[in-house]
Amino acid sequence: MTANALAPSVEHLLRDLAPQVLGAVARRHGDFAAAEDAVQEALIAAAVQWPSGGVPANPRGWLYHVALRKITDHLRSEMARRRREDAVASEVWAEWAFVPPPDAEVAVDADDTLTLLFMCCHPALTPASAIALTLRAVGGLATAQIARAFLVPEATMAQRISRAKQSIKSSGVPFSMPSDGERAARLGAVLHVLYLIFNEGYASSGGARLQRTDLSGEAIRLARGLHALLPGDGEVAGLLALMLLTDARREARTGPNGELIPLDEQDRSRWDAGQIVEGVALVSGALARGAVGPYQIQAAISAVHDEAPSAEDTDWAQIHALYGLLERMSDNPIVSLNRAIAAAMVQGPRAGLDLLAALDDDPRLRGHYRLDAVRAHLLERAGDPVGAIEHYRAAAARTASIPERDYLTLKAARLAAPAT
Repeated sequence: MTANALAPSVEHLLRDLAPQVLGAVARRHGDFAAAEDAVQEALIAAAVQWPSGGVPANPRGWLYHVALRKITDHLRSEMARRRREDAVASEVWAEWAFVPPPDAEVAVDADDTLTLLFMCCHPALTPASAIALTLRAVGGLATAQIARAFLVPEATMAQRISRAKQSIKSSGVPFSMPSDGERAARLGAVLHVLYLIFNEGYASSGGARLQRTDLSGEAIRLARGLHALLPGDGEVAGLLALMLLTDARREARTGPNGELIPLDEQDRSRWDAGQIVEGVALVSGALARGAVGPYQIQAAISAVHDEAPSAEDTDWAQIHALYGLLERMSDNPIVSLNRAIAAAMVQGPRAGLDLLAALDDDPRLRGHYRLDAVRAHLLERAGDPVGAIEHYRAAAARTASIPERDYLTLKAARLAAPAT
């Protein structure tokens, strides 16, 4: 045991260790739902024991062993319910079948995260369920965070995840990397999941921190692994490029006290030049191969931002055109929202406000803080401070992110303050 108390939070452990341990347990035990439950219990046990007892020398092995012990406990309980517990539990082999002794070598060094990722995106699940389950099992997000990402109540998301686990169990899907054909069928959902994980890390939907670099870093790591597996896929390359080009601006996105700094006020010398070079090369290569997809378009938009020497020199006409192309490819109101911003930069704020009016009736965006925030910004640019204050305050009241709330509240306060 090390002398240090548990340094990472339980949430950090879930993100860093849970996917690896879950993959190993599911591979050994073959029941994903039972494995997922057991790993969750093992993490809770670690959170209770490690702060006082110290972190084990091999924390991943510790979690693996405890999770297997939990599964065995549940099996015994089930056996008792079926009135076979005494006969089975008395057999020495039953213990050995599931739980190795503490000093045994355990096969948890292999990273099964990508296998777990594809398994969670099995066709037996609806796309929404697959994404939710993967965010929980691979991304390590709590149910409340996933619910915020999907704009649904937490109870609804909890039920969705529970049904997804039951569907995996009922389908009998083995824990293994799918065939080439199955892998292609699941790739769209896998990319969507990785992008959601990255977005939750880059722009956290709630809490005191604007960014969660552990999540965005994990999404980039998984995307790199996927790109290594499928180097010729343009959308995989596009997604990795999009993540790198977006993450390149991360350091400049917050001030010394964690406050939000908008894109046009960022110190571009703090942008990560290496990530920009890598991202531009990736998306340029992917676009040259043809079959352009949404992730490549988004990466191209990020590249235009990253390569502009200043906010004033940004090629907004090109960004506006790219968002128009992207809007024709996807039915996503956030894309339309971003196109409204680009239109305002090219044609003036009233053009952007006209486009926003068409989004007011979209149930996916109605009541979302970003619609109010963008409208407030465009009203401010259009010379309507009263309207801008109203929508800045409405956006601040609706966001669950404390840094974003503070930023929006400050914007409203500055507009409301009497001129000196």
